[in-house]
Amino acid sequence: MPTPPVTELTDRARAIFRLVVEGYLDSGQPVGSKTLAGARTGDGAALNLSPASIRSVLADLESLGLLAAPHTSAGRMPTESGLRLFVDGMMQVAEPTAAERKAIERRLADPGPIEQALEQTSAILSDISGAAGMVMVPRLEPRLAQFSLANLGQGRVLAVLVGEDGAIENRVIELGEGISPQLLEQASNYITARLAGRTLPEAAAAMRAEIASGRSQLDEASSGLVERGLAVWSEDAARRPVLIVRGQARLLDDAALTDLERVRSLLDDLENKQSVAELLESARTAEATRIFIGSENRLFALSGSSVIASPYRDREGRVVGVLGVIGPTRLNYARVVPMVDFTARSLGKLIG
Repeated sequence: MPTPPVTELTDRARAIFRLVVEGYLDSGQPVGSKTLAGARTGDGAALNLSPASIRSVLADLESLGLLAAPHTSAGRMPTESGLRLFVDGMMQVAEPTAAERKAIERRLADPGPIEQALEQTSAILSDISGAAGMVMVPRLEPRLAQFSLANLGQGRVLAVLVGEDGAIENRVIELGEGISPQLLEQASNYITARLAGRTLPEAAAAMRAEIASGRSQLDEASSGLVERGLAVWSEDAARRPVLIVRGQARLLDDAALTDLERVRSLLDDLENKQSVAELLESARTAEATRIFIGSENRLFALSGSSVIASPYRDREGRVVGVLGVIGPTRLNYARVVPMVDFTARSLGKLIG
């Protein structure tokens, strides 16, 4: 059933719906009609409705798919569709206070390597959300110092890349039979002599431009070998983002003890950092903080968890990574969303 827009709800239904959602996000428990009868709306006014009238409105909201009634409780709690409606159309964001902003900036201001700042950022996100904090580290673009290819036999070649920082990485490439030692040496020398000092994307672009213009002295076989050798690293680096996760223990709160299977599923999902990184990657192009609620993302559909993610940029406005938090769907979205956004901007200033 499509979720109705907020404007289609009556004033009474909107008021009760807001109270149910805010009560659930605050306590993690379903909200009953007796509790609502004594509650006050956002402007401080009392509902002035009998429990019977409130139950009637709750039933209507349930029929619209916005609320659900757990079997063990007479109260109501928002569905994922209800949470989405609330977040998109009713939530009043609470901007970080001056003290909160200073606290975040102070924790990020300690001198040290960027890795330390990223670890600290993940811990900050966990602290402010009461859930797990995540930071996807900017992909490092090593600059080439040396590149060599060695024949392993049976159509397999060992590609060895040495970066200017001294890092060494190896890859085995399946090329098929008939690769001569001379061909491997020619391709290795070409990459080392012509493309040293460039990043992998820069090296690949320069190589293709030189070959396309006819300025390359490589024959067709050598050109293909060079292309394949560089492509292995380019593809591998693109699929291997580094993810820092902190605060998993915060997911094991008192409420979680009543749903251990969901928490176990969530912790299993977090172990699959490649899939988590792919989810965060989808927020790289977002103009603002993105919110994924429950089954809206395939990865956390079984655990029924929410993810709040924001890209962070350097001083030139380029997106260099994504950070966020993950926790139960009853996250305090109104408070956590602006805190995640502010943390992203603070980290961007630090990275430069």
